[in-house]
Amino acid sequence: MAQLEMTGEGRKPRLQVPAHSCECHSHIYGPLADYPLWPGREAEPVSPVEAYTDMLARIGFERAVIVQPAAYGSDNRCTLDSIAKRGQETTRGICVTPTDVSQEELQKLHEKGIRGLRFHLMADDFALADAPSMARKIEPFGWHIQFQDEGDWIEGAVPVFGDLAVDCVIDHLGRTGKTNGLQDKGFQALLKFMETGRCWVKISAPYYTSREGAPNYSDVGERVKALVAVRPDRLVWAANWPHPKFPLDDKPEEADCLDPIADWVPDEKIRHMIFVDNPAKLYGF
Repeated sequence: MAQLEMTGEGRKPRLQVPAHSCECHSHIYGPLADYPLWPGREAEPVSPVEAYTDMLARIGFERAVIVQPAAYGSDNRCTLDSIAKRGQETTRGICVTPTDVSQEELQKLHEKGIRGLRFHLMADDFALADAPSMARKIEPFGWHIQFQDEGDWIEGAVPVFGDLAVDCVIDHLGRTGKTNGLQDKGFQALLKFMETGRCWVKISAPYYTSREGAPNYSDVGERVKALVAVRPDRLVWAANWPHPKFPLDDKPEEADCLDPIADWVPDEKIRHMIFVDNPAKLYGF
């Protein structure tokens, strides 16, 4: 049976981003004949690097960060091959490794464009308790640890983040609950920790935290404005293509996730930081 396949098609955004803008969180999947699923993980539609590149061109982004998806566990071959196809001049990656990964293997990953380690806590690749030891392993390479979970998790995680030997990056605005919005205790804890400069946040996947939904995601704008007020130099933007877990005929539109930035971040200099300067520093462009 043929696999469903994503394309890079969609509408062009109204917001024009600066040259050298970087999209900081997307995934490449398949084909499964070349990149089989990790045991127990669910398949996504084939989402090839060529379609991803088409999507980037449509929304105006030159640089990219490909994140190892949960579907492949710690088998990073699809991510690494995708970085190689696009070239390290424009592309970096975030990997998943076993906790016993060697320094030699980390060096090889670094040479292939990897700049961070993913803790996708919802997929049980790691436990939060593993973060301090893994941070010490990756510290010599200048990497960070990228965290994703959902619900009431950040308030309890901040003490761990504060003791890490490396910076942390928080996916998708923290994925704190939709109900409490800006006043969510976890989000408020994240704002406080942002003040230290040891934490970066991805403005991405607004559909995870919005009650109002597309195309404006107005309630998410309150969170973004609060983050900008604290540390605009620690924010990056991402599309989260190809929007995992959404059915192929109901995928969010990337331009809907990008256009609200014009209202949420009206200062062009700060937008330049978010799209260009901050990711260049974080990922080593």
